[in-house]
Amino acid sequence: MTQRQAASTMVGDTRTKPVLLIADPDDAVVDEVASALEREGVAVMGVPDGAQGLLQAGALQPDVVLVSATLPVIDAVEFVRAVRRSRSVPVLLGVGEGHAEQAVRALAAGAAACVARPYRVPELLPFIQAASPESRKILAVGAVELDVHAYQVRVAGRAVHLPLREFELLQYLMRNADRTVTREQIMRNVWHAATSTSTNTIAVHVKRLRARLGDQDDRLIQTVRGVGYRLVTPGIAEDPA
Repeated sequence: MTQRQAASTMVGDTRTKPVLLIADPDDAVVDEVASALEREGVAVMGVPDGAQGLLQAGALQPDVVLVSATLPVIDAVEFVRAVRRSRSVPVLLGVGEGHAEQAVRALAAGAAACVARPYRVPELLPFIQAASPESRKILAVGAVELDVHAYQVRVAGRAVHLPLREFELLQYLMRNADRTVTREQIMRNVWHAATSTSTNTIAVHVKRLRARLGDQDDRLIQTVRGVGYRLVTPGIAEDPA
């Protein structure tokens, strides 16, 4: 029995775990990532084309949808557009070399993010875990609100678009608000890497994140010299030194 066939037999008793729907024509690609994700406690169902994907998106009500840029019958961009018209579920686009145009169009149509194809479990898990039934959907620190499920950020009611890595960085800092997190912790939990090859990588992303949030004087995201960073709730005064 293939993973695609096996997945179809377990629908109905999956609400205690996050559910991922994969629309991808390549059985081997689906089988590999589904087996790995199910070991992580994720229920996976695969379908081979966009038409079946739309049917299952309605019937299964998955927590996350992953769609290949090479999707047949109904192409990936139309698929994203159709899903976003009826549901707020995050849709990820699996892209490879030569899929830049599809990526731009899918993001414009409402895709949450693009991920590498063949799929990598460490890249997919943050999206799936954020959308899991037990996960908090809205994080708020001062004027900053982050919608985990919809991948949206607002500052004082104003929508702020963040690239994926900055979104994940902000989410990690907000979940650890008023606590100092080390660069190693950030690298491990946001970049999903054991060590950093460049101490400047995190600093660059923090600088960009501050600019997008309007944190001009570094009062929201403080640098703890020689250690890491701390996102501070307004009214809590701590010396970042």
